[in-house]
Amino acid sequence: MIRDRMAVVHLHPRLAPVYPLGTRVNEAGRLEVGGCDTAELAREFGTPAYIVVEDDLRSRARAFVEAFRAASPTAEVVFASKAFPCTAVYRVLADEGIGCDVASAGELASALRGGFDPRNIHLHGNAKTEEELAYALESRVGEIVVDNHDEIDRLTALVAARDQRQRVLIRVAPGVSPDTHPSISTGGPNTKFGFNLEDARSAIARLQADRRIDLEGIHFHIGSQILDLAPFGAALRAVCELGDFGAYNLGGGLGVQYTADQPAPPSIAEYATAKVAFVQELFGPGKKVIDEPGRALTAHSTLTLYTVQSVKRNVATWVAVDGGMSDNLRPMLYDARYEVDVVDRMADPDGAAGADTEVVCHVTGKHCESGDVLVRDARLIDPKVGDVLVTPVTGAYGHAMANTDNGSPRPPVIFVKDGDARVAVRRETREDLFARDV
Repeated sequence: MIRDRMAVVHLHPRLAPVYPLGTRVNEAGRLEVGGCDTAELAREFGTPAYIVVEDDLRSRARAFVEAFRAASPTAEVVFASKAFPCTAVYRVLADEGIGCDVASAGELASALRGGFDPRNIHLHGNAKTEEELAYALESRVGEIVVDNHDEIDRLTALVAARDQRQRVLIRVAPGVSPDTHPSISTGGPNTKFGFNLEDARSAIARLQADRRIDLEGIHFHIGSQILDLAPFGAALRAVCELGDFGAYNLGGGLGVQYTADQPAPPSIAEYATAKVAFVQELFGPGKKVIDEPGRALTAHSTLTLYTVQSVKRNVATWVAVDGGMSDNLRPMLYDARYEVDVVDRMADPDGAAGADTEVVCHVTGKHCESGDVLVRDARLIDPKVGDVLVTPVTGAYGHAMANTDNGSPRPPVIFVKDGDARVAVRRETREDLFARDV
């Protein structure tokens, strides 16, 4: 697919932060990403479809690595792969020198298939099975993040049976709840993740007593979509009493800007500098700092394309598309808000351009659920059946949470770069729905 060579105009400045790097609108008014016309992408690959701008993905990966290494030469950046567990994404991030955090045997298999060195993989999870722990040991993963006493029982038995050493971190719930949605707050006093501070002491003693276990340090993760960095310092202060260790994994959590009117998050450099400074202030120099940016690595790299199937008015105007909760569950789970536009009639966030033909509407999915609404009170310019709509910032938890509700085949993942497009994950077919039948 060749880039449209016409002269271009840039996105409205308020929209630029929520679209991938290099996004622009040509003089015909069509949105282009990765040098590809989004209307042509929809025609060639169908909709719904996830479109990944490879240059954006690589640029953010490099920014995280450079920022953390500038703050601490030994710092390690680890991709929280639950955000976008796609083989092609794993390959890009492994190529950029980032480690990988996995939370299941399936994610571990995906990371290995995507080219990650097992020594750079960290296994997470609050309910790891014996099979998952055995697979991690067999794969020689770098670290296992221990979550509970029952897991210690299983892990110590497995390493003894194999006479194998294993590096671990211990996950601690520091009792800190940042300002985020309750469903993605993970470090408070009543979380399912990790040891509380009192239980952590006995767990540390058990791990340190086993000659086959190398306890390297503390891990915590207080939540996602965090815009205020202060809670990371509070969490570190809470775990100070557990002892002095060589490594501190501060989880991830940096938020991203989903809409033009949301506040911008701290920059990657501000985030990295603050986290390293918190560790050095409390524990001194020489500690290894590990960070697990998930959504902040991938969210902005991707947008989703849909085709309008109907436009109707009840009390409100409803613009229905060919996707919905099967490809983006976040609005239903977290009341997440997104921008949405017609790809050849981009709206002006300030309400000037297209004001006469702008329609306030609900962009809804095709599924048999009243809650299947992607964007409420959207502003679209003259929406019509057949229009291609675009939703940016869908590179975190879109593909990861995709499902087959109402028998809907899951969308493809299309990588775009320098005017070329390639299929990284093909569209699921109806026959795929029956692949597990016996």
